[in-house]
Amino acid sequence: MHEQYQPREIEAAAQTHWDTQKSFVVSEQPGKDTFYCLSMFPYPSGKLHMGHVRNYTIGDVIARYQRMQGKNVLQPMGWDAFGMPAENAAMKNKVAPAKWTYENIAYMKTQLKSLGLAVDWTREVTTCKPDYYRWEQWLFTKLFEKGVIYRKNGTVNWDPVDQTVLANEQVIDGRGWRSGALIEKREIPMYYFKITAYADELLSSLDELDGWPEQVKTMQRNWIGKSFGADIIFDYDVASVGIEGQLKVYSTRPDTLMGATYVAVAAEHPLAQRAAAKNPEIAAFIAACKAGSVAEADMATMEKKGIATGEYVIHPLSGDKLPVFVANYVLWGYGEGAVMAVPAHDERDFEFAHKYGLPVTQVYAAADKAYDASQWQAWYGDKDGLTTVNSGKYDGLDFTAAFDAIVADLEASAHGARKTQFRLRDWGISRQRYWGCPIPIIHCDSCGDVPVPDEQLPVVLPEDVVPDGAGSPLARMPEFYQCQCPKCGGAAKRETDTMDTFVESSWYYARYASPQYSGGLVDPAAANHWLPVDQYIGGIEHAILHLLYARFFHKLMRDEGLVSSNEPFKNLLTQGMVVAETYYRMLDNGGKDYFNPDDVEVERDAKGKHISAKLISDGLPVEIGGTQKMSKSLNNGVDPQSMIDAYGADTCRLFMMFASPPDMSLEWSDSGVEGASRFLRRVWRLAHSHVSAGLPGVLNKAALSDTQKEVRRAIHLAIKQASTDVGQFHKFNTAIAQVMTLMNVLEKAPTASAQDRALLQEGLEAVTLLLAPITPHISHELWQRLGHSNAVIDAPWPAVDASALVQDSLQLVIQVNGKLRGQIEVAANASREEVEAAARQNEGVLRFTGGLTIRKVIVVPGKLVNIVAS
Repeated sequence: MHEQYQPREIEAAAQTHWDTQKSFVVSEQPGKDTFYCLSMFPYPSGKLHMGHVRNYTIGDVIARYQRMQGKNVLQPMGWDAFGMPAENAAMKNKVAPAKWTYENIAYMKTQLKSLGLAVDWTREVTTCKPDYYRWEQWLFTKLFEKGVIYRKNGTVNWDPVDQTVLANEQVIDGRGWRSGALIEKREIPMYYFKITAYADELLSSLDELDGWPEQVKTMQRNWIGKSFGADIIFDYDVASVGIEGQLKVYSTRPDTLMGATYVAVAAEHPLAQRAAAKNPEIAAFIAACKAGSVAEADMATMEKKGIATGEYVIHPLSGDKLPVFVANYVLWGYGEGAVMAVPAHDERDFEFAHKYGLPVTQVYAAADKAYDASQWQAWYGDKDGLTTVNSGKYDGLDFTAAFDAIVADLEASAHGARKTQFRLRDWGISRQRYWGCPIPIIHCDSCGDVPVPDEQLPVVLPEDVVPDGAGSPLARMPEFYQCQCPKCGGAAKRETDTMDTFVESSWYYARYASPQYSGGLVDPAAANHWLPVDQYIGGIEHAILHLLYARFFHKLMRDEGLVSSNEPFKNLLTQGMVVAETYYRMLDNGGKDYFNPDDVEVERDAKGKHISAKLISDGLPVEIGGTQKMSKSLNNGVDPQSMIDAYGADTCRLFMMFASPPDMSLEWSDSGVEGASRFLRRVWRLAHSHVSAGLPGVLNKAALSDTQKEVRRAIHLAIKQASTDVGQFHKFNTAIAQVMTLMNVLEKAPTASAQDRALLQEGLEAVTLLLAPITPHISHELWQRLGHSNAVIDAPWPAVDASALVQDSLQLVIQVNGKLRGQIEVAANASREEVEAAARQNEGVLRFTGGLTIRKVIVVPGKLVNIVAS
């Protein structure tokens, strides 16, 4: 055993052993408990960042711990390989996205392997490869035939220069993020998953997910957004509109219908279009609305604008005529593209009515409050204690009574109906981009939209294309889109849109169960053996879309008979961000020029707080920006590979797990990494000293001295606490702290006798096993050096010897009036009276209670005695 800890050699040897022995290759073993541990798979961006390292280390610690519990553990890895970043990089570097992607995968795989992850690489999946997306296309055709996927026109952000649809976040101040062109709202045909058909189940089955953070479940509930209300129908005022017809709106507050003073419609609504045909000013306003964002967040914060159409609709209860406005805050794709406005009880409607001088009619009031129209929140948000006013026959009713009475009258006159609605909308998956899974549909003039037959799948995406940014190159490639109709044999055109990349990440976890299976999306037997995933790990930023889509896909697969469970992930751990200090200087244009922390010299006060900072290269001051998430834009990232090269993977893993609980943010600290390295060198040094003296014989537990009993108690107390911290709570930082405390005891323990050395052997074995999931390489080496022929990867988690925790005597703290005055040693089974009597005789107690009367004695069993005297 080398005297110095040499992580490079140790880690290479351990990884070679695991590869040679195929230690992490798993197969189905009926009768043995399984544990499926999965971290969200990475996008192959080029190199790992610290967020990756933290995410995958957390998963690896859990997987290795469960293996030590005797379970058959599956921990796979793959690549979320389609998407826009590859196209952007391809355009920048003039290289095909496939080449860029595969090169990045090769490099990142090497980096991941250097971390020593217990991954079964034989199950690796890459979503941009035909053997993966073939089955996505297969499921698409099945769902299309069942109507779960359908095609309809959808309103999108259209970039007229790049000739592509942009996501809401890619529209900046009304312009395309890349081209700078003014964005248009355009209706184009798109394919949709009917996720709304599963809305109720997606909502209700959240209650089954006891292992999910409440925060995530709340976010999903809000996104699904189940609400109870009514459809309300307003007849057209024929004189102003010119035709007979009806306007339908959905409202969660039909009880406020008597306070409706206008209606607002989206720019695309038929009433808006009729008005625009007769009025150029309205047509111009509608054009401006169509150029705006379709993001709900933008709609909520934008200035509310509208224009009167000159049209009216008839209030279904009062018979009053209500003016129709076109408003920029009403979206055509949501509900009926129309809203009824109750300005007295809605902030948005109040703002709009105030701006355009429209009536405000209060319909709720409290008996003891005067109404102030500016305080709309008091009337809309709180229904308790309020009753209806200005509502004719409905006056004096509380919320429930008003709701029921008004809806009943609407239903009786065929002008409304009670309705449950969801905020969730069907999932549009069409993308006018190249680097994605081709949609397996053929368009035939005679037969319509025809799914590609199974025997013609996959529809292979050509990989030698270099996109130029002007729309999808597939639409300009006759060799791709020209084909024959599978039904009639006539000339037809292949769909050139590709799927949203969220589709690939919605079912990858199931493909890992049988990645080479060629008979379908998954092998049902293998899928049901492993699924659902026992532990899923990933960032909180995926709490809504990815996790919701994966849950939806799992239910689709269940309904296709592919899996038998209802949910994909039993337990969810959302790890915190890795953050680091930021430093910058202001630029002339108002921007910030960020400097890497390694290039900055920082002055701190006695408490470690920043006082000032200067750039090392020029000695001039820089601004301190505080800690923020590591990112390229803030130039505060740390290259994981440089850390691994300098300190070894185990040190990086130890620091990541010790610096913070996994669900909290982790602040990067160079000194923390150095501290982790020092600790591993301490462990190595003690083990080397012990092994060099020769391995001892068996410990005689019956012949331990009191001092030896205390050492052994420390060993098993560390095992007990670490087992709880890791196994139940995933508090790896406190488990490591237990090992550090144990090391303090072992370093001071005597080594003179054979018993001493046998006890130190037990302690070092405990340290090695407790660290094995966290620092697997050094643990692999130490386990062998401590005389074991089997690998530590195959060793069980250490068991607590309850007898070692039994104490013959206890040390109790003695206080007088809350201040420490001494200690006493009492028998572990001493009664309260015996403890109190011993405390009263303590020298410190006698000295500090002289001349005083003891009023009360407080005994905290096993900890302290507090004597209250005056």
